[in-house]
Amino acid sequence: MSKFRDACAALALLVLMSVAADVPAAGPDPTLHSAAAAQRALAPAARLPRAAFLEDRALTAVRLSPGGDQVAWLREQGQARSLMVLPTAGGAARILVGRTQARQLSWSRDGRWLFLRAPRSLAMVPVHSAGGMRTPLGGVEQRQVMKVDPSQPAAVLLRERVVAGDAERWRIVRMDAQGKRSVLREDAHWVHDVALDAAGRIVALARFDGDHDALYRVQPDGRLRAVLRLQPLERVNLLAAMDDGSLLLDGNPGGNFRRVLRLEADDTLRTLHEDPRHEADLDEVVLDPATQQPVAASYRSTVATTHGIGAAAPVLAAIARQLPGRDIGVQAAGASSTWLVSARAATLRDPQWYLYDARRGGLRRILDAPAAAGKAPPESQLSRKVAVSYRASDGMQVHGFVLLPPGVDPARAPLVAQVHGGPISHFRPGFDGVAQFLANRGYVVFQSNFRGSTGHGRAYTFAPQGDYGNGRVQQDVVDGVRWLLAQGIGDPQRVGIVGHSFGGYSTLLGLTFQPELFKVGVAGAPPADLGWAMRWLVMSGEQGDLPDRSLRQTLRALSLDATEPATQARLHAQSPSANAVRMRRPLLVMAGAVDRTVAIREVTHYVATLKAQATPVTLLVDPEGGHSPIDPIPREAYLFAMETMLQRHLGGPVPEPAGQRLRAYLRQNLRVAGPEFAALAQPAPSP
Repeated sequence: MSKFRDACAALALLVLMSVAADVPAAGPDPTLHSAAAAQRALAPAARLPRAAFLEDRALTAVRLSPGGDQVAWLREQGQARSLMVLPTAGGAARILVGRTQARQLSWSRDGRWLFLRAPRSLAMVPVHSAGGMRTPLGGVEQRQVMKVDPSQPAAVLLRERVVAGDAERWRIVRMDAQGKRSVLREDAHWVHDVALDAAGRIVALARFDGDHDALYRVQPDGRLRAVLRLQPLERVNLLAAMDDGSLLLDGNPGGNFRRVLRLEADDTLRTLHEDPRHEADLDEVVLDPATQQPVAASYRSTVATTHGIGAAAPVLAAIARQLPGRDIGVQAAGASSTWLVSARAATLRDPQWYLYDARRGGLRRILDAPAAAGKAPPESQLSRKVAVSYRASDGMQVHGFVLLPPGVDPARAPLVAQVHGGPISHFRPGFDGVAQFLANRGYVVFQSNFRGSTGHGRAYTFAPQGDYGNGRVQQDVVDGVRWLLAQGIGDPQRVGIVGHSFGGYSTLLGLTFQPELFKVGVAGAPPADLGWAMRWLVMSGEQGDLPDRSLRQTLRALSLDATEPATQARLHAQSPSANAVRMRRPLLVMAGAVDRTVAIREVTHYVATLKAQATPVTLLVDPEGGHSPIDPIPREAYLFAMETMLQRHLGGPVPEPAGQRLRAYLRQNLRVAGPEFAALAQPAPSP
């Protein structure tokens, strides 16, 4: 038997070598092979129901009060949430608000109020008494919450649109917990962010100046003094104004990576912390609420790491020793010794929450009751996500992640390339419901953070030089798949590609131009012509009526501004739409009828073209859906349809049968039913 296995392995190696012939020679990746061996040695994961991957996190927006005496959070309850508060010294949690549409919460500086942000309203809720107030957001004023006012006991800063004839101006307003409003500034330009001194005066602001972003200091008389003119994809966030006249920032001006910065009183820019590995942008910086000094910085584009800054370094090191292998997040509490700690992982839908006593060094688990955990999939049944990097065929190092199903020989498993949207976005090391769903069905999942992705520095984002069609960006995905196959990960005869938005576009590219590699594709909300889609987005779509119109400048810098005829022509020539005649692989397309990011008419026109030439294609349209499915049944339909398509062409377990409501939804909304869905598209039999 051992000789037979050895012969099979040798034959498999020859196949892999032939498939990977276009990839630069590379030796075995020790980290990947070690992870594969560890996962293969585990018991196979139990097949979990689709519902396990549809549930949202049970607890969201968990926040420690500035004094460290209470933790507040939002507990999911169907389509709404309840506001909960727990004393850190011990005792039971209590419900502060029984039902709210809020998705974000913040503490006031004095810890006596909670600010709840819903899509269309802001509620100010007292912690120790009844009452409170609510103010609308959006509307003709396009009112938005900017941040909690750090200079006041209990207030927020709002940004509002003021229309005067054909002109518009932008007003920065302070509103306290009793509803009192004070106008702090009015500006002809869209203001991204502001910093206030201890007296509550705006001393710095960042705004969009019509063709670029810029940072200004605000003089006592209100006049502006330019400090930084920012280049495309350079960003700054104003974290705090210090007593010595310096500004605490995070961003990437004057450098490649996003990092923690201090702008000194003489306007010298100094780096306080950046990724020690020199491969990831700053993801999060934590301030001490009492001193406004940075205490921790997290980087999550490759291997997730959190580092203490200054005197907080030993505190973070002590926490990390007690939570090995976890992605740690912290919230400090001013003069208190209490810290709130989150522990995340790719195998945890919900973070684990702890209180850490910085004086005694102990961790205490909180918020872990079964009711709080909900229906989270068991961690033991989920797949480890491994950070990888590989050399593309032009020699550039590209980053990404691989999910390896437990108890499965990865050399014999079907391989699915999952491509992220954007493209100005990136995969992270944390929990991903779609990827874990696929891995639970036995698929190896490959997530490429191809060049052009964010999270790896500004130079990495600009590296494509506009080649987003059947060119360099797509080749990074293809090279990554072939590199994995050469590493013995994935069955080369069973490779698929899936993605949403730009990921859907990449799926169409893969099936059109690399059909020898990709056998099937699933595309969510895919633009079939990126040039046309980008032009529509900035002229008529969601970005067309946003007050911050910097997207056009960003696209121009990335050579993606399709309002320029030459760019539009170049992208069109490389598009799946212009090359539809080459598309022959089976394809599932899913879209929302009221999507304002990718026009539904572009999607339906492309599908009609494929259908006319007899390409096997299925189209599922959510009649009330936007860019991504939100409601439970459309979300389940997304997973069910994806699983059905992949199983038919790549193998794997037969999908869990669709319930009555899901079948009815599919019958009603399958606009085009390929052979994989013919039975579901038929009317229900008469009783």
